[in-house]
Amino acid sequence: MKNQIQSVALSLLAVAGLASCAGLGSMMKKYDKMVKYEVKPSPLEMHGDTVVVTVSGKYDPKYFAKKVELTITPTLKYNGGEKALKPVTVRGEKVTEGTGTTVKFKEGGGFSYTDKTAYTPEMKNCELTLKITGKKGSSTKEFPAKKVADGTIITPLLVKNDEKPLIGKDNFQKSYPVTQNTNVFFLVNMADLRNSEVKGESMTATQKFIEEKRVTKRFMFKDASISAYASPDGELSLNENLAGNRAKNTVKFYSNLAKGKAKDKNPMITGADAESFYKTAVTAEDWDGFKTEMQASSIKDKELILRVLEMYPDGAKRESEIKNLSATYKEVAETILPKLRRSVITWNCEQMSRSDDEITKLAGTYPDSLANDEILYAATLTSDVNNKLSIYKNADRIYGAKDWRCSNNVGYCNILLNKPTDAQASMDKAKGLNGTAPEVMNNLGILVRWSGDRKSAMDFYNKAGGSSEVAHNKGIVNIRDGKYSDAVSNFGSENSFNSALAKVLAGNTDGALTTLDASPEKEDALSYYLKAVVGARKGAADLLINNLKIAIGKDASFKTKAKEDLEFFKFRDNADFKGLVG
Repeated sequence: MKNQIQSVALSLLAVAGLASCAGLGSMMKKYDKMVKYEVKPSPLEMHGDTVVVTVSGKYDPKYFAKKVELTITPTLKYNGGEKALKPVTVRGEKVTEGTGTTVKFKEGGGFSYTDKTAYTPEMKNCELTLKITGKKGSSTKEFPAKKVADGTIITPLLVKNDEKPLIGKDNFQKSYPVTQNTNVFFLVNMADLRNSEVKGESMTATQKFIEEKRVTKRFMFKDASISAYASPDGELSLNENLAGNRAKNTVKFYSNLAKGKAKDKNPMITGADAESFYKTAVTAEDWDGFKTEMQASSIKDKELILRVLEMYPDGAKRESEIKNLSATYKEVAETILPKLRRSVITWNCEQMSRSDDEITKLAGTYPDSLANDEILYAATLTSDVNNKLSIYKNADRIYGAKDWRCSNNVGYCNILLNKPTDAQASMDKAKGLNGTAPEVMNNLGILVRWSGDRKSAMDFYNKAGGSSEVAHNKGIVNIRDGKYSDAVSNFGSENSFNSALAKVLAGNTDGALTTLDASPEKEDALSYYLKAVVGARKGAADLLINNLKIAIGKDASFKTKAKEDLEFFKFRDNADFKGLVG
């Protein structure tokens, strides 16, 4: 009797156990037929160092048991490990404890889920698998893990680290203008140069200037502009002749001066060249000069005289009205009119700088003899970055204590040579001398970007202004941040690989092809590889195969890369593709 009772009890427990698992068992049995999952994007993609996983699940009507709860854990599985994402809970309509998405038995239903994880290189070849644990009451069952997607497309990592540093430009000029002004004053109705004028301050200074410059190396007298004037009193015809004679006598004096020193004079001012060298202009009645002198004077009736000038455009009428102010006119004749009887000479000259050959030679043999801008200019005369660096180091040694350009340009060269430690030391020095220079901000931005700090890099770039180089550097950060529209905007009309890559990532594949075809990098293996990616995204097999073939021909490493690249996921069974990648 006792054994019979025990047997019945065990049977009841077994029935109870079967009953508690009945819903789970049925769901497991029908799992493959009545459950569908969709992953977007598929394959998975990396953007901005992150992989975003979006999974939606759909359960057919009469599938989801009313008292069952499923815990679904999307998991990225790769060689050597796995990364579990946050779980999602889906439950039947009679589950009252906990939280999650409810699915009714008769109607069916589903869930939508999104999570993200930092990308690691291992995720380049991975699988997205759903690990599912079912629970009914106190019983649990592990559903078979289900692969729902492959991962990961990492096309943004094709971006080239070709940031563009900025140089502190020199202010060197091949030549620069030099002028000398001379004023010669005459007595009333006279055109002869007085000895007192020849020995006066203005003409003496000019003669000294000529004597010094005629023996100065690389100095050239180009021409002299002579404007001769007569004061606005007296007859117009007389004044015209008077002003003309003043111009002629001025030319004659300086032409004779040049002839007297013919053996060492600059040929531009010899008497033989006088007609072409001296350019004369004559003003018979200098009313403009009269007005200027009157405005600057303290003559009692100044305002009245200025009104006369405004009221009467005719010179004779002006002169008559002013003379009617007899007392005032006497003061005008003594203080204003003598200043108008003059010739004004502007000597237009040009000082030539050292030739490029001279500067190059001195930069290599005696750099200390070069001026600051000369040595900075010398570095631009060579295309060899190491030679540039040597010259800029000398500039930094000689002038770097005060001129930020010297250390900035050393940093510039070290950036081009991919020597970040050396570049950082120079750029820190440049920043100490000029912490706002766009060139310094840009170059510091490159260095912090290389260290992995894209946020600080963008802060520096924003301070560096709007040059095309800075915009290019911003575009690189945009690509790495996953901000592809911003990258396209920053690259603008630039025809480069990175600009084309930004367009591919932003969805403009046709624009990318146009950019690549116009790029100086168009014959690079990487450019052909990107065209193959475009072919895959457009579903154009010929475009893919033709360009991938060229890329592999130029660089055999692209064979392995393409074989693993999930950009070509849909073409892995294509015979031509398989023939290329093996």
